[in-house]
Amino acid sequence: MNSDMFHIKRLYSFILGTFLPLLLATFSFCLFVLLMQFLWKYVNDMVGKGVEMKVLVQMFFYAANSLVPMTLPLAILLASLMAFGNLGEHFELLAMKASGISLIRIMKPLIMLIIVICVFAFFFQNTILPPAQVKLWTIVSSLRQNSPELEIPEGSFYKGIPGYNVYVQKKDKDGLLRNMTIYDYSKGFNKVEVTVADSGRLHISDDKKFLILSLYNGESFGNANMRESAYNQEHIPYLRETFSRRNVLIEFDSNFNMADESIMQNRYISKNMHELHTFVDSVGVENDSVSRELAPMFVKQIYSLTFSREGVHSAGSQIDTIQTKDFKSFYENAAFAQKLAALENAKSRTDRVENDYRWKMGQQSDVLRQIREHQVEYHRRFTLSLACILFFFIGASLGAIIRKGGLGLPAVISVFLFILYYIVDTFGLKLARQGVWQVWEGMWMSTALLASLGVFFTYKAVNDSVITSPDAWRDALLRFIGKRELRNYSRKEVIMTPPDYQKDILMTENWDMEANLYVDKNQKLPFYLTFWQQDLRDRQLKHLIASMNHWIEDLQNADENLIIGKLMDYPVINPLNLNFLNKSTPRWTCAVLFPFGIIIYTLYAFKQKQINNDLKIAIKVNDELRKAIVNISKNNL
Repeated sequence: MNSDMFHIKRLYSFILGTFLPLLLATFSFCLFVLLMQFLWKYVNDMVGKGVEMKVLVQMFFYAANSLVPMTLPLAILLASLMAFGNLGEHFELLAMKASGISLIRIMKPLIMLIIVICVFAFFFQNTILPPAQVKLWTIVSSLRQNSPELEIPEGSFYKGIPGYNVYVQKKDKDGLLRNMTIYDYSKGFNKVEVTVADSGRLHISDDKKFLILSLYNGESFGNANMRESAYNQEHIPYLRETFSRRNVLIEFDSNFNMADESIMQNRYISKNMHELHTFVDSVGVENDSVSRELAPMFVKQIYSLTFSREGVHSAGSQIDTIQTKDFKSFYENAAFAQKLAALENAKSRTDRVENDYRWKMGQQSDVLRQIREHQVEYHRRFTLSLACILFFFIGASLGAIIRKGGLGLPAVISVFLFILYYIVDTFGLKLARQGVWQVWEGMWMSTALLASLGVFFTYKAVNDSVITSPDAWRDALLRFIGKRELRNYSRKEVIMTPPDYQKDILMTENWDMEANLYVDKNQKLPFYLTFWQQDLRDRQLKHLIASMNHWIEDLQNADENLIIGKLMDYPVINPLNLNFLNKSTPRWTCAVLFPFGIIIYTLYAFKQKQINNDLKIAIKVNDELRKAIVNISKNNL
């Protein structure tokens, strides 16, 4: 017993020693790739801003922290694929199984390790990630608001200076700008000033808050008074100035100023689980109370006030004289001026009510959007953590099946599965944020996909499946497109039991009648709902296949080559295997999942058409076989 425990501990140490270096390597590699993707996405906000290296290092550090929850699942998937692929490729996994150790037991130390990583990922997202994201997006926002460094290109207009448009035909090596044209619209587009100069220089003041533009040998043009020119379009006064040197001072703050972090503090990215839950509850209760108050007000304004008319008593008091049911008779008997006044009054009231409720609807829509964003972030903390263990089961099972290590095939499979997960997760996240789906439906859709794949691949790996065998995929493809296997029989040299021809002829005749009834019954494709109501096990077809195989097996003992040749003309009929739809619950689940149900329904229609054609061919072969048996019997007599 102690010896067995010692070997198990050695085995666990070996598995952990194989997996951990790969996990560290893949985590570093995946984090680097995602960090480069982040850099490529925000490179325009960083380049040309004159930002210190310290700020960029801080931004990359916080970006790396923000990418950890996305990096961990991908790293675990790739590491588990490579680890178990290497074990399978070097027959180490086979040796462990031959020793009586199951795959689940081999995975046991890694399962415990991944559970610890899942817990770490959850607490990381709840404690470390929120302040890191606040720091990151504060720096990104500050970079976006920072003015760019001045780099005017040749031969094109430069719009990087606020309120100015600068054109430079040529730039000398010493920084002198040749043939400059400057449009100054800082005072408004109605007071544009145009300046043309032979040359000029640009430099920034010492405090980096102003841009000094020194111009040489030029002229400037501008409107003198736009008020007067607006009344007299024929005579528009303007100013013209000729200069040999002119300095223009332009406000241009090129210093990097960090934005206030309080801007991000109220965002959902800055809150932990307790704060997210508190926000959703408090704001949700407040929004519900506002909705309850607005509902009776809406009824009052729309129905009670709109469909009534204020009248005047002789004493001067105002009352409602026209109700909804009397409005038609009142309107027909009223004068034209009264009709016009009533219509204008109704239109103005309708516009007021519409504008009022558009504003209120916009307010409530914004509140609901914030609630959904907080709920999405709340569920996201769980789904990203749970994705680690689900990706481990998928990667370990696939690695045990494909038995290929290295970075080749495992990397391709990992990228494909992660892209599939990312697409589904992004699709569900957008639907949840837009309110099209419930938040839990959109956020847990990708997890349900991973769980299904994990269960499927783990089941196949435990049972030593051959789903990655090229021959298995080739046979499945041939069966799907209709190219099935052919029968191949030969005459036996020694026949122990001769066939009973009369019994076989009688069986084929009865079989023809049953097959014709089956073809007539299934000639017309059932409606979609009718298809899901019927029994998909098709016991009648299985009985026909068993009966046909019975007489074929008996006639294989014939000593005539003609009969043996006819047996090879029978098609191999394979019914559609839908065992998972034998119970009503999964069957109606597939029916409700419309795209998936349509695929099964289409596959059934295609397969049923093949089966009907095969049965017709078998009926024809039966007739030819009976004639051959009768002719052989006559010749023998």
